[in-house]
Amino acid sequence: MILESNLSGLITFIVIIVVAALIAVTAFVIHRFLHPKLKSDNEKPSEEEIMKEELDRVLQPIDDEKTAAEVNAYKDEEND
Repeated sequence: MILESNLSGLITFIVIIVVAALIAVTAFVIHRFLHPKLKSDNEKPSEEEIMKEELDRVLQPIDDEKTAAEVNAYKDEEND
């Protein structure tokens, strides 16, 4: 009687573990094989494009005319 009680509890535990393992394996297979790639390997942007996008994201355009003139003058001095 005690053995039957322990045996049925053990079988229930094993069934729960097997079901959890099946769910985990199914999720892994779906993620690994059916998960669409966001970008293909052929469409990777160049380093220059990445740098330009990052600078455009971080830097803000200059609205003040006086400041814009000073920045342009600094750029001109730097190019000389």
